[in-house]
Amino acid sequence: MWIKLLLLAVFFGVMIGVGFYTRRHATDVNGFVLGGRSVGPWLTAFAYGTSYFSAVIFVGYAGQFGWKYGIASTWIGIGNALIGSLLAWVVLGRRTRIMTHHLDSSTMPEFFGKRYDSKALKIAASVIVFLFLIPYTASLYNGLSRLFGMAFHIDYSVCVIVMAVLTGIYVIAGGYMATAINDFIQGIVMLFGIVAVIAAVLKGHGGFLAALQGLAEIEDSSVTTQPGAFASFFGPDPLGLFGVVVLTSLGTWGLPQMVHKFYAIKSEKAINTGAVVSTVFAIIVAGGCYFLGGFGRLFSDRIDIAADGYDAIIPTMLSGLSDILIGIVVILVLSASMSTLSSLVLASSSTLTLDFIKDTMIQDMDEKRQIFTMRLLIVVFIAISVVLALVQYASNVTFSAQLMGVSWGALAGAFHLVPGLLLKFLVWALQVSDYFGCLPGSITHLSHFHGSLYITSMASLGIPPIFHHLYDFGNVPVFWSFGRKRQAFEYQWDGTVARRR
Repeated sequence: MWIKLLLLAVFFGVMIGVGFYTRRHATDVNGFVLGGRSVGPWLTAFAYGTSYFSAVIFVGYAGQFGWKYGIASTWIGIGNALIGSLLAWVVLGRRTRIMTHHLDSSTMPEFFGKRYDSKALKIAASVIVFLFLIPYTASLYNGLSRLFGMAFHIDYSVCVIVMAVLTGIYVIAGGYMATAINDFIQGIVMLFGIVAVIAAVLKGHGGFLAALQGLAEIEDSSVTTQPGAFASFFGPDPLGLFGVVVLTSLGTWGLPQMVHKFYAIKSEKAINTGAVVSTVFAIIVAGGCYFLGGFGRLFSDRIDIAADGYDAIIPTMLSGLSDILIGIVVILVLSASMSTLSSLVLASSSTLTLDFIKDTMIQDMDEKRQIFTMRLLIVVFIAISVVLALVQYASNVTFSAQLMGVSWGALAGAFHLVPGLLLKFLVWALQVSDYFGCLPGSITHLSHFHGSLYITSMASLGIPPIFHHLYDFGNVPVFWSFGRKRQAFEYQWDGTVARRR
């Protein structure tokens, strides 16, 4: 027991020490929110990865999808690495860094407001971020109850409060720089921890080949009648697996706390290094988590899914490990949870302060008051998330993926592909489909026009012009639509930013 307590004490001591060490970087808004835009590629890459993979991934998703898809669930982690990390860095990294630096924006709502010259858009985005990051944060505490109960036999509420308080201390003290450095340390723990845990679990079942053979002998007629499906390359449901890969990978592209990492990186050249480091990190951590969860059915005789839920799978798999390994697991889960929590509370507090309170509720708010307000909101935000987590636990809702899914879906759906790439691709796809006559009749036959000239103005409604390819023109030779004029900043292929009408 004393070994586990010692590991925890050292871990918490380092986290708090880093927070107070980095106080000098948090003396102004730019330093507190972005670390002075001087964060290197390794710190940024680890910050991105640790914010991506929380305890929900390790305890909730790994257990759930490993149970459903077997060893094939490893593809989810690989997809997260290639699509959620590598492709995100390639597509969004340089563009986001250039645009936010050019517009001098510190948060995603502020970026929206300045790019599209819309205060209403900024306010709406800030409200969405704040509201939906709360359930996201509350979900991070799930899974700790079983692990801490297994390791220390202490109450869940104590675990939640201690974790929240310690995270709040170093974020309040050092801001983004404290978060980035601690994310790096926590990322190292996650890398070595997941490798050690996988090795120990497989060793307990005679090694990888023996465990794989045991998994191949398991059958579940409610899932599939295919023999050896849980040990197969693509699992019992390849289509469902593909859907999970896409949803868990692309969703990160619109999450404020993820995209925010590109704002703070020190240079465009650092993007390439960060992309490689982030991808390798994701392959090991995410791939390792889902790989471990894929062997969950080997413990089916000790797990009652109907009674305990999917959150019981991973803790049950780890219950037979040594004290040292259990201590490493606890620190691993704490690292995953605290790193994501710190990113979420910083993103939420900065968004609400800079994009909603400043200039909207309090005019001429100086930097000192802005920093004070952000620190105060960090406390409020953490308190609300703790209350939600405890209420959820008391109501016996223990499946962590559910709560996270609500906020993940809302945020990713609201802010997906910020630079407008998705909209441009959609318009292009419609144009191409229209040219080759492939658009469904339900779209092309929405309305029929007859006459020699059609003119419509959307400007009076304050909206952009309609797209011609959504209509069946009938015999109309001239179709003229115009709408509200607006100016927006656009990223150019040569790396510059231009303002277009």
